[in-house]
Formats: sequence, C-alpha cells, structure tokens
Amino acid sequence: MSARLELLCQNLRNALGDRIAKLQTALGEVTLEVAAGDYLETARLLRDDPNLRFEQLIDLTGVDYSAWGDGAWTGLRFAAVCHLTSVTLNWRLRLRAFAPDDAFPVLPSVVDIWNSANWYEREAFDLYGILFEGHPDLRRILSDYGFVGHPFRKDFPISGYVEMRYDPDQRRVVYQPVTIEPRENTPRIIREDSYGDADHG
Repeated sequence: MSARLELLCQNLRNALGDRIAKLQTALGEVTLEVAAGDYLETARLLRDDPNLRFEQLIDLTGVDYSAWGDGAWTGLRFAAVCHLTSVTLNWRLRLRAFAPDDAFPVLPSVVDIWNSANWYEREAFDLYGILFEGHPDLRRILSDYGFVGHPFRKDFPISGYVEMRYDPDQRRVVYQPVTIEPRENTPRIIREDSYGDADHG
C-alpha cells in the first residue's frame, strides 16, 4: 500500500473510529463500509473533517449483491455505493452502506451533504428500489410512469413483465403482458481454419 493510501486510511480511522464497519484497500483504491445508521453522519464527517475534505460526490449507485459470487452471497442484499473526491487533498474514496431490510431497502439521503446526489439517488430508487429517506423529490427518473418493478434487481426478468405498443384503434400506447419467449443468447464465433494467416486471400 502506498504512503498516501496509508495516510488516508489512518485519517479515516482517526475521524470515524467505531463507525467503520470495514476498511479495505485493493487495486490502489480505498473502500469504507459503514452501517446504515452511521451512513449520514459518516458522509458529513467525510466532507467536513479537515484531514479528509471529500467535497465532491462524483457518483452514487445502487448494487444488488444477491447474485454476487455465483449466488454464494450471504450478507444483506442492497447497498448504496458513493464515489467521493477530495479536490483539496487529491484523493478518492468509495463509501458503501447496506440497507438493513432486503424486503424494503431504505437508506438516508445524502442530498443535503452533496447536492449532486439528487439524480443519482433517484436513479438508484428507480433501478434498484432503494428508498432514500429525506430525499426532496424521490421519483422515477429513467423508466416509464406506469413501470412496475425495478429493472436492475437480479430477480427482474430480462424481458420484463409487460410490453407496450401503439394501438391504432384506441389511438394510444397500450400495455400488455410480455409475449416474447425467454431464450438464452450465447454468442458463437465461427471462423475459417485459415483465419489470420498472412497468405489468406
């Protein structure tokens, strides 16, 4: 581990103490995991502590871990993962918090700490069904108004539940159950035996 990453980890331990559930470094990146109850205060400390100064949230996404490791995952299912940058101190951090209830995933909103989280949290709500408590306008952002379900969840069918089409008789878009048969798409590569030979014409 580089001296800079070691310094960052030490600063995190000093500022957060017992709030740290897990702190790991891999591939030159630091990941900090905290409990849902500590998520909001941790975010505030990450921004305001003079030895951390993570002024920018550059990304926030939801993750469904239910199929992680070929389905061998035994922990909580849904997490919010933030990618933070300190412009002042020139370092980055991944912050992760798991929602404590798989059936109804809820985490606090960090919009009041980093306003760039607004649309990212809406996207995580839309695609994963994670509710962000305290969000000023939590509604779908990518899927249709009448869409049912959350399409990035691992148990959501690839073809969805309904399809839409324009009905010329009704002169409007109608929804109906999916009529597509599920199938496995496995790419095949077919090449001639002499493919790649220099004298192949």
